[in-house]
Amino acid sequence: MFGVTTSDDYRPVAWMGRYPVDVTTMLVGVHVAAAILAAILVAFSAGSILAYLQFDSAAVWYGGQVWRLLTYAFVHWPSGLLWFAVEMYMLFVFGREVERFIGRRAYMALYLILLVAPAVLLTVWGLWQRSALAGSPALHFGIFIAFATIYPRVELFLRIMAKWLALILAAVYTFQLLAYHAWSDLVVVWTSIGAAFLFIEFRGAGPELAWWNTLKERLGPKPKYHVLPKMRPRSASGRTEPDDVYTSIDPILDKISKFGIGSLTPSERRQLNRERERLLKKSQ
Repeated sequence: MFGVTTSDDYRPVAWMGRYPVDVTTMLVGVHVAAAILAAILVAFSAGSILAYLQFDSAAVWYGGQVWRLLTYAFVHWPSGLLWFAVEMYMLFVFGREVERFIGRRAYMALYLILLVAPAVLLTVWGLWQRSALAGSPALHFGIFIAFATIYPRVELFLRIMAKWLALILAAVYTFQLLAYHAWSDLVVVWTSIGAAFLFIEFRGAGPELAWWNTLKERLGPKPKYHVLPKMRPRSASGRTEPDDVYTSIDPILDKISKFGIGSLTPSERRQLNRERERLLKKSQ
């Protein structure tokens, strides 16, 4: 759909003929297989087995059943298979784009964080109130948030930009849970949103935010020495030779050709303008 690859770490796990099989494709396959197995178990009155896989804070604390911290996301009850199909389509479309952009290892780390972080918080929550969780809607909503953080200005459904669509869906999700006082589910959703957004921002792939840059500067280590810039060799005319301008802006130009200039983040626009000014000065 989008197809921008910026990470050197991105490469398919395997190939099926001419078609690449990436991590996202494998995740979709695992979830679909788990949903089919759940439907078969329920059909043969063995659905109680699924209860041993979904998250239960009491079972984790008092039964030591720590596998529930991971297996809950693969419990898909047949009553929600229609929305599950939509969820898998969204994972396949947006998950592949996130994986292409940040690379396979980073994508696996993001997925693991989105899988474990909500369960860990609910485990702590379980010290005061027993909580349960099954399914992966919030986890995969986090993947969409990661996509919208990388491509905030890409137009999606009804020509709505990804960043506005993410805000609309987050608001709808939040008000739905607030209406039913589903506080633990609200914690799960916003944990997924926050974890996805911060993960992409920490990797420098999200939009440039002034408050975020200020926070990173304050929390980051302070340099002990003042580093002087390296002098560049001068040409015969006495002017400093510029760096390879085209190499530095090739990814930006590729992004413009695929999504349009509106898809650029503020930092990418500034870099493009700087290189354009350097080229103009060089031609004078």
